Amino acid sequence: MALLDRLRRPLARLDAALNRLYGWRGNPLYHSGVIATLLLVVVTLTGIYLLLFYRIGAPYASVRRITEDLFLGAWMRSLHRYASDAVIAAALIHALRMWFQRRTWGARALAWLSGVFLLFLIFLSGWTGYVMVWDVQAELLAREGARWFDVLPLFSEPISRTFDGTRPLPGAFFFLNLFAHVAIPVGAGLAMWLHVARNARPVLVPPRALTLAVLGAFSLAAALFPVSMAAPADLYRTPLEAPYDLWYSAFLPLTRSLRSGVVWLVLLGVAAVVCTVPWLQRPRTELRPGPSVVDPRSCTGCEQCRLDCPYEAITMVPRTDGRPTLLAQVDSSLCTSCGICAGSCAPMGIGPAGKTGKDQLARLKLYLAMHPIREREVMLVVCGRGVGGIGRRVDLDGAPVYTVPCAGNLHTSVVEYLLRAGAGGVLVASCPPRDCWNREGPIWLEQRLFHGREAELQDRVDRRRVRIVYAGEAERGLVSAALAVFRADLAALAAEVSEADPDVERECEPLVITEGRAR
Repeated sequence: MALLDRLRRPLARLDAALNRLYGWRGNPLYHSGVIATLLLVVVTLTGIYLLLFYRIGAPYASVRRITEDLFLGAWMRSLHRYASDAVIAAALIHALRMWFQRRTWGARALAWLSGVFLLFLIFLSGWTGYVMVWDVQAELLAREGARWFDVLPLFSEPISRTFDGTRPLPGAFFFLNLFAHVAIPVGAGLAMWLHVARNARPVLVPPRALTLAVLGAFSLAAALFPVSMAAPADLYRTPLEAPYDLWYSAFLPLTRSLRSGVVWLVLLGVAAVVCTVPWLQRPRTELRPGPSVVDPRSCTGCEQCRLDCPYEAITMVPRTDGRPTLLAQVDSSLCTSCGICAGSCAPMGIGPAGKTGKDQLARLKLYLAMHPIREREVMLVVCGRGVGGIGRRVDLDGAPVYTVPCAGNLHTSVVEYLLRAGAGGVLVASCPPRDCWNREGPIWLEQRLFHGREAELQDRVDRRRVRIVYAGEAERGLVSAALAVFRADLAALAAEVSEADPDVERECEPLVITEGRAR
């Protein structure tokens, strides 16, 4: 696990650099998964256009005619090629993020495994697409694929004989290749559905500005750097030189020097390691967090926990105690123990062990007993993941640091309690919304603190004394800067407010907890 933390640091620094350029809303690394989806749409649409002019009987000649069309044809083929390459890169970046952040095990295992299968289908579709061109690169791909399959007991005679030049290449070869190239994306659509099946409100497209930027960049690249044609395939001689695509054929020089059996062993070994990642990353049983549980006595049937759950792990069922409301029920097989439901429950009746609203207040009281708040100092409430590793510190620039498992788990009563205990202000440091390890934590946090989403911060609390800052793992400086600005704003606020201000009197009322609910 320490190795993953070290591997994640360069990515965190790159995140920080891109955040400085584009902000977290436009950081392409945060949106790598949906960028891959967008590029799949581009590949599909341009592929449909190219199929209108492709001829099975003359594959190379038809592709050359498309390429020589200096207007729409050349641009379409170039855009199709560049998007096909970029979708692999975007998907790999997305997979690396999930792996580095250990978001692969438990209820997330289905998303990981379906994502691996989806990546395989994209690669296979790209392979068949390159073969359709039937240039020297396509010939090498076809020969290599046939050589691999010859070791499998599936065919009555070696497939590689098809490409030995002793007989014309059958037209069925190009038909089957075209059929596979068209049919595989259908399977990819099913894999995509499985990939997001357990996510509530899945995001499938980037923000509008980023979408336009991606489309514009690839469109411009296709216009300025059109794809050229390589030499045509010739079965009577083995190509000595060929262009190799970075993702779909760069492996050929290596695999051609290996026995087919060795290639299969390597492929199966890599597949086994990748597919067992959810089990390899799963914590030991004693360290594994338990799922959320519901206290039937506290549940009012408001359904907010169901609405806020990022993984649709909560349903509402009829009660058996005669009360007229519904009761929240947690599916432990879908729960990731993020605790977001605890932050959404005003009566504090749901959440994983140790993360419910009641647990949070009890833990906070213990913390304040050991670390009394100095009059009017700013308290930093920090997400335990990301935000520059501040969660492992005792203080930052003199401000005490209070760490929570996830910003989305934070119950607003904790913020109110800190203010009533004497804190001058509460600065919550959270992961950027597009990089939350629990998907929607920062989104619901902001809604609860400032926009009245249940369990909302009560109106009696002065919002001017509460602030959120979003910071990634390598952005400790952002939190320090936000803290300095917040302190200056609080000092100006203190100078404006007189002792007779009724808001001050309200803030000093004691916090009363009745039946697990702060009021």
